[in-house]
Parts: sequence; C-alpha cells; structure tokens
Amino acid sequence: MPSNQTNLLQGTLDLLIFKALALQQMHGLGISHRIGQITNATFQVKPGSLFPALHRMEAAGWLASYWGESENNRRAKYYKLTAAGRRQFRSETEEWEKISLAIAGALAT
Repeated sequence: MPSNQTNLLQGTLDLLIFKALALQQMHGLGISHRIGQITNATFQVKPGSLFPALHRMEAAGWLASYWGESENNRRAKYYKLTAAGRRQFRSETEEWEKISLAIAGALAT
C-alpha cells in the first residue's frame, strides 16, 4: 500500500459514502473516485469493500438504487441517499466530530 493511503477505521466507510452521495447520486465507481477526491487520496476504496457496504446500507434503508447508463454508455447501478440516510449521515457526522475532538485532545496532552 502506498504511504499516502491509510486503512479505514471501522465505521468510516459508511460516513465517506454518505458524504460522497450528499450532493448527487452516483454509481459505484463514481463513489469510489469521489471518496478519493474528498480525502485527498488518503482513502482509496476498492470494490471488495465498497459494494458490500453499499448493499448493506441499501438494506438498512439509507440508500436507494436504480439501474442507469454511465458516462461511457455502460449499464451501472446508481445510488442516492434516502431521507433515512440523510438522518443517519447527520447522526454519524455528529458522532465522528465528538470522537475526533476527543482523540485530538488526548493526543495534545
């Protein structure tokens, strides 16, 4: 693994997927690329991690999906946040903000 990449902590993948989908619906590859962009390439999510998470989040009612055509005219499954997903995104964001403040405080002492 290149030195600029970091392993995802448990629970962060969902949060990054929520963030990637917050502004627009996307297909899986687009979500993966968006996560790379918003994390300055710190996290590169592979399909073996991404797609099980998307399926789990869809089963939880946080995402909805439909089949469409990608930019290169290939069939692709698009995902979007549901109302429940937006609520979960807010809740998880608040929790991670608390966690990150606590860890930053602990490291500063």
